[in-house]
Order: sequence, then structure tokens, then C-alpha cells
Amino acid sequence: MMVHVTEERKKLQRGLQPRHIMLMAMAGMIGTGIFKGSGDTLNIAGPSVIIAYLLCGLILFIVMAALAELAIAYPGLNIQHLIHKAFGFRASIIAGWLYWINWMIVTVVEILAAGSFLEYWFPHAPLWLLSALCGLFIIGINLFQVKYYGEFEFWFASIKITAIIIFIIVGLLLLFGIIPSHAQPIKNLFGFGGFFPHGISGIVQAFLVVIFSYGGSELIGLTVTETKDVERTLPKVIKNVVFRVILFYILPIIIICGLMPWNSVSTTQSSPFVQVFESIGMPGAPQLMNFVLLTAVLSAANSGIYATTRTLYSMAQRGEAPGFTRRLSRHGVPVGGLALTGSFLAIGVFLAFLVKDQIITELMSIPGFTICIVWIAICAAELKLRPSYGQLPFFRVIGFPYMTTAGIVALSAIFISFVLNKANAVGSITCFFIMAALITVSFFIRREPVGEKETGTDIN
Repeated sequence: MMVHVTEERKKLQRGLQPRHIMLMAMAGMIGTGIFKGSGDTLNIAGPSVIIAYLLCGLILFIVMAALAELAIAYPGLNIQHLIHKAFGFRASIIAGWLYWINWMIVTVVEILAAGSFLEYWFPHAPLWLLSALCGLFIIGINLFQVKYYGEFEFWFASIKITAIIIFIIVGLLLLFGIIPSHAQPIKNLFGFGGFFPHGISGIVQAFLVVIFSYGGSELIGLTVTETKDVERTLPKVIKNVVFRVILFYILPIIIICGLMPWNSVSTTQSSPFVQVFESIGMPGAPQLMNFVLLTAVLSAANSGIYATTRTLYSMAQRGEAPGFTRRLSRHGVPVGGLALTGSFLAIGVFLAFLVKDQIITELMSIPGFTICIVWIAICAAELKLRPSYGQLPFFRVIGFPYMTTAGIVALSAIFISFVLNKANAVGSITCFFIMAALITVSFFIRREPVGEKETGTDIN
């Protein structure tokens, strides 16, 4: 009892500023999915993958708008609380743990990607060792107070966003011939099997990695309990984030496809961003870009650790996670959740030790499934809860209920196409196994809330 009393006196700290939230949300979405996964999507769909990024961007906007509406209608409730309010305790357990598993796998992928970027300079060092060092570094950052964590992440994310902007500017100068190069943009975009080398099916198959890439946008839904003036901040942040992330994905892909043949992009070597500069022979640029990419995936992993620990804390408040994950440090950091997350990072590093080849690609397929399910749950919660609002929030989904329904239908269609694609067999089997296990476990967990109120105000 003394432990519970002590823990109840501690609160998650409201130390995040609007600029922190903006950069954290973008940091969660801009990581391995674009810097490493773009090589996979280009090999799957060729230049037409641009269309996949556009279509998924529209779905992203619907999900984000639904989440913003819910967050404003029910202040202080994050994703797990909202799903609980809409569909009850069991659905909250399944969605909460699924979201934690999703972010846990994403964080492992980011850590392994960071290790692979370090291999560029240390080719003889094992991937598992380099990844382990990156994991320890990120865990150390998350032990700070949230305001210091937010400040660190702000500058961490600023580096990679600045780098993408510079990449876009330099790339456009190269494409238009202002900076001389041997690149043939028109031939590269349309001359190697055309703009649709694998037809419409290529675009559909690329959705898996694209959805994985955009996953992280809902991180904003976790920050509402640690954000100042959320009612004014959230709508503005969401509008800006969605527009800029779509921009930061599509323009780099156009530049990569224009500066080098899409079918010469390797998925097993360095990032396509590094390969572009190597192909045009800009001295020193590959090394600089690799450093930026290392910073970028560490930033995304940083956001992943934040997401997993706050998800566990939120679930523990409702008795949906082990009690020790409610433990907070004297600085208000959920150290219990951090310990559990760190142990699973160690498992991911061990997988890299056992099977290095293709480990990143295989792991990237799983979050594509889980993100689809979580996004469907967010849209479904908005459909269910809208009629019960006391009053409509000033920010809400336009075209309700048709827009939200369209998002659910599109995500469901993408999910089904994933499952029917034999190339995604490993991810499909893993996802269904996870879902079956979570559904089974949910029937054995009894609700034992520990001081958490329906309003969620106790975790503010």
C-alpha cells in the first residue's frame, strides 16, 4: 500500500511545449520508414510509389483529424482511454497492448537501423553490438525529466528535418541542372520499365511499408497528458505535421528516382539517400548524409521509447498492465515501463545476433499490420463517440460520418490486401498470432483500477 500511495503522489509532468510536440510527432514518422524503407518501396513499385505515399497521406489526415477531435472532446484522455470509453475494458486491453507491441517493434527496427548506419564506418563491427550501444544511449536519454527529454528531442529531430530540407534543395538543383551532374531525370523516372514498372499491384504491395513509414503520427495522442494548452496546440500541430510529412516523403522519393535508376537502389546496403550522393560523386556528401541518417533513426527510436513507456503507464493506471509499469522516478519518468521496454530492446538486439540478414525488412512488415488496426480503432472510436459529445468541439472531422467511414474502409482494404499477399506471410502469421494471444489474455484479466478516474485527470 505504501508503494501505491507514493506512486499516486507522483504525476507525469506537463513539460512539453508546442514546438516539442510538433517535432516529436514528426520525429516519430520520419525515421527508418523513409531513410531505409524507401529502398524497399522503390523496389516494389518503382517511381509509382509516389502515388502510394499520396494515398496513404490522405488516410493519415483522416486518422489524425479523428484523433484531434476526440482529444479535444475528451481532454486528458489518450488513445487507450478513448478506446476504453468507446468500446470498453477488453477492447482497451487489446488495443493498448497492440499499440505497445507496434511501437516496441518500431523502436527495435530504429535501433537496428542505427546500428546498420554505424556499419558504414565500422564495417567489421557486428550489427548486434552497434545496435546495443545505440539502445543504451536512447534509454539513457529517456531517464531525464520530460522537459529535458522534449528539448533534446527537439534538437535531435531538428537535425534530420533540416537535413531533409537540404537534401530536397540540393536534389532539386541537381534535377534542374543548376548543379551540374550526369543524372538523366526523365530517363530515370520513365525509362526503366516506365513510371508503373510493376503496375497497380506494385502500388498496393508498397502500402505495407508506406503505412509503417507514416506510423507514429498518433504519438500526438499520447502527448496530450503532458502538453500545455492542448486545445489550442493540437489542431495546429496536426495540420502542420500532416502536410509537412507528406512533403518530406514525396519530394525525396522524386529526387531519388530522378537522380538514379530506381532499379539500381539497393535494399541491403546503405540508405538510398547515401546511395544517391555516391552515384553522383559529390565528395564528402555520403559520409555527412550517413551521419544525419544515424541521428534521424536515433530520434525516431527516442520517440518510440517515449510512446512505449507512456502506453504502459496509461494501461497500468487501468489495471491493464503489470503494476510495476506505474512506477515513476522522482522526476516523473515511468521507469517501470522503461525497464520493460529496455528488456525487449535486448531481445531485438539478440535477433540481430542470430539472423542479421533481412532482419530489418522482416520486422518492418509487422508494424504495417498493427498500425492499420490501431488507426481503424481510432476512426471507429470517433464514429462511436461523436453522438455522445456534450458539445461539438471547435476542431472536428469534416464530412462526418462519410470521411471517417472512408478511412475505415480504406484501411480495412489495405489490411486485407496485406493478408492475401504471399510475400507478407511472415508478417501476417505474426500479426494474427499476436491478435489471438491478446484476445485470449483479455478474457483472463480482471479490471482492477488503481486510483484512475474516468476523466483521466489523475495522470495529468
